[in-house]
Amino acid sequence: MPITTLSFAPASPQRRVLVLFAHSTPHLSRVNRKLADAARQVDNVDLHDLYATYPDFYIDVAAEQARARAADMLVFLHPFQWYSMPALMKEWVDTVLQPGWAYGTGGDALAGKTYLLALTTGSLEAAYAPGQAHAHPFEHYLAPFRQTAALCNMQWATPHVLHGAHRVTETEIDAHVAAFGERLAQLVNPPRRNGPDGT
Repeated sequence: MPITTLSFAPASPQRRVLVLFAHSTPHLSRVNRKLADAARQVDNVDLHDLYATYPDFYIDVAAEQARARAADMLVFLHPFQWYSMPALMKEWVDTVLQPGWAYGTGGDALAGKTYLLALTTGSLEAAYAPGQAHAHPFEHYLAPFRQTAALCNMQWATPHVLHGAHRVTETEIDAHVAAFGERLAQLVNPPRRNGPDGT
């Protein structure tokens, strides 16, 4: 009787996710603090609280570059403030993403890694439109973030955004936070693909 050999495709390796969290007053946060807590619960996710680590804004560039290089994907978790990021997150970008390391000649440390924004806004999405408070579609304000990812040869992922963070219900917040946790888990453990068609 012939012996039947069963073969199984190897499981996809776990990926390492670095979540860079920046909120100057997390104890007052309705959403970002819960998103950070959710990230801490996911295996293989490194939740890095920038304000807790660098209260004096003096960033250890070598340590941060090593941390970012070791990750397969970077998540920038913060409130959307004045059409940009909190001051310490901007300091991180300014000092860590150096030419020759993150971009430019020889700057390939982040090439191919995923760039994911996890943002909250105080205004409702409807306020981001011509004739409204912020005059332009929200997508227009993401151009600097997208260009940062492009300059570093990173892969842009669809942002995880909650608008109107001061107005949404606790139920809506819980659903948003749960979806974020699930998304991180899927990033760490991508679906197994046995062949080119996924079968």
